[in-house]
Amino acid sequence: MTTATPDPQDAERSVLRKVIPYLWPEGDHAVKTRVVVALCLLVLAKVVTLITPLFFKEAVDALAPTEGSAQTTFLMLSGPVALVVGFGFARSGQVLFAQLRDVVFTRVGQQALRRLALQTFEHIHALSMRYHMSRKTGGLSRIIERGVKGVDFLLRFVLFSIGPLIVELTLMAGIFWYLFGFWYAVIVVATIALYTIFTFKVTEWRVAIRRRMNEADTDANQKSIDSLLNFETVKYFGAERREAARYDRSMANYEQEAVKTNYSLAALNFGQSIIITTGLVIVLVMAARDVQAGNLSVGDFTIVNMYMMQITMPLNFLGTVYREIRQALVDMGEMFGLLEQPAEVTDKPDAGPLNVAGGAISLDDVRFGYDAERPILKGVSLDIAAGQTVALVGHSGSGKSTIGRLLFRFYDVTGGAIQIDGQDLRDVTQESLRQHIGVVPQDTVLFNDTIGYNIAYGRPEATTAEVIEAARAAQIHDFIESLPDGYETKVGERGLKLSGGEKQRVGIARTILKNPPILLLDEATSALDTETEQGIQDSLQQMGEGRTVITIAHRLSTVVHADRIVVLDHGEVAESGTHEELLAAHGRYARMWAQQAAEDEEESPVTA
Repeated sequence: MTTATPDPQDAERSVLRKVIPYLWPEGDHAVKTRVVVALCLLVLAKVVTLITPLFFKEAVDALAPTEGSAQTTFLMLSGPVALVVGFGFARSGQVLFAQLRDVVFTRVGQQALRRLALQTFEHIHALSMRYHMSRKTGGLSRIIERGVKGVDFLLRFVLFSIGPLIVELTLMAGIFWYLFGFWYAVIVVATIALYTIFTFKVTEWRVAIRRRMNEADTDANQKSIDSLLNFETVKYFGAERREAARYDRSMANYEQEAVKTNYSLAALNFGQSIIITTGLVIVLVMAARDVQAGNLSVGDFTIVNMYMMQITMPLNFLGTVYREIRQALVDMGEMFGLLEQPAEVTDKPDAGPLNVAGGAISLDDVRFGYDAERPILKGVSLDIAAGQTVALVGHSGSGKSTIGRLLFRFYDVTGGAIQIDGQDLRDVTQESLRQHIGVVPQDTVLFNDTIGYNIAYGRPEATTAEVIEAARAAQIHDFIESLPDGYETKVGERGLKLSGGEKQRVGIARTILKNPPILLLDEATSALDTETEQGIQDSLQQMGEGRTVITIAHRLSTVVHADRIVVLDHGEVAESGTHEELLAAHGRYARMWAQQAAEDEEESPVTA
């Protein structure tokens, strides 16, 4: 069974249907009024545009010498002067109505862009972690940027250019027929038709080139952002040239497609010029012969030229607009495709808030795999009493961090259930669930803002005094005070201006300020030196008092004081008990403990 190839025109119509609600929002009468007023001003501008050349024609005819007239008298000149002045007012009227139209409509367009950008931003945050792990941030940012620009272009140019242009050209052909005759109208229509067909055909070819150019641009941008985000790693491995070469390869692809784009533009412009010039010359030759034959006046000849010039300008504009509209539709299609990505984890229609009485956590035969072919958790059952500290240990890939992600409901279990105080996580809202859980991850990532902002991120409505109190509890207040700008110190992108221990303490302060009843410590000290680790451990133990704590740890020495240690192996619970009980059992935990003790001894040899 073959799958039918989607019709590009159907896709474009679908995109247009999605844009209309932003232009004509349901129930927003102020926006609709602005759109109607802008359209009325547009009509006025087009009417004035069509009658403007008539003033010039009458002025030329009045000034043209005729037998028995005295053209030098003021009386005879007052008529042409008035017509020329009228011509000037008409031209000014074109600009006035066009600018008024833009003034009225600009708020409509900007509000539409704001709503669309906000909707896209919120939707991206609603998408699952699985989606974000499979996409690159740089590519997403470019899709959003180009999509929003595409909507802006479409709102302005389709509403105020393409539709009005079709009306204007139709009326222009009618004026030629009425004023000059049938064959003039035929030449004008033929010129417009040939120009339009040629433009559309060549533009279709160019859109394919532009699409490849955009793909190369996105690829280069992704590599650039990826390299800059990993600046330290690049430096560690002395890979600047390698990264530059990798980026240059992507830019070489972009260069190749950009050159093709410019070549095709030159071909388009030349072909358009040949068509429009041929039509202009034919009509002017016909008009010149009719003037010589006495069928038309000199004023008629000038108006033929002016109307042809008026046709030339919008037709040249049509080529650019059509090309940009096609590109805008492609860009918007990518963005709306992003908006149509379903959120993997969603709240049930009747989901209520999580009510935490003590913070007891229960995993009942939990099964999960990031891929169906590779299960990670294979029936894990675990009960954590309220206020208890439970450590999850095991080798890499045993499922420790996966349990943390399931607890936050970044993913839904594929089998079994996770409950907090008897409430299945799938039956409560994600927002309320995450309000009641705090996390200190292995690598605390900070926003490129102040230290105060990053601490207050745990509870934005917190007072300055509460932020300082949280910093004191995390034992970082004195360090912050020693900085020249104190709590207003910028931490840099991802907190790169702070050391690992300093970032961890900011993360701890942020979680203390949030004051959650449940705490997840995901290898929070594994990347720190021994001295810093001990200080962080003290802060974490103080923070865990009176809370239900799940500690995910690789270094066993950090969890010896846990109420219970659960050893995971290949997605299953291998052992469970206190540190002393597990050592006495001489099982997997005891072997891991002995191995780490031996490694620590090798790293710290005793010297005589």
